[in-house]
Amino acid sequence: MSDVAVVCQGAICKCKFGFTPDKLKVISTHKEYVNETSGSMKMIATTMDVGQPFEAKTFGQCKLQPTTGGYLPCVPSILQWQGFYEKVTLSNQGKILTENSKAVCAIAGAPCVEIVFHGQTGGPSQSQANQADEDLHSQLNPLAAPKGAILREAKHTLEII
Repeated sequence: MSDVAVVCQGAICKCKFGFTPDKLKVISTHKEYVNETSGSMKMIATTMDVGQPFEAKTFGQCKLQPTTGGYLPCVPSILQWQGFYEKVTLSNQGKILTENSKAVCAIAGAPCVEIVFHGQTGGPSQSQANQADEDLHSQLNPLAAPKGAILREAKHTLEII
């Protein structure tokens, strides 16, 4: 699993028969979070997120439902997920979705919904800041003063002509 990312709340999904992407909304209840210290927003997506687990609940128009004036609106109905991580079962009895997972929609009857972006966003932590090499960072960014540097207030005069 080291080469694939875990999918979480806010992941971007698209249907190969739709026109617009939609954000995944984790609707199953469990207590497992990813990539966040406070554990309040990045709930892990699981195989139990079926039905309509999307924010807008649509991928635009559905190419599988043509009409004389175009296509009917897409109303995704996820029956199951495939390509999930099988070695871990979460507290809701669901398996973890990865960026390689695909969903089977009731309209298509085949795996047509895929993950475009897994939803995780990196951010520096305090422990990483504590481990940073100050000399290296002061060379990369000369405006950043290393610890112990004497800071003086700049004195500028403004001359109006």
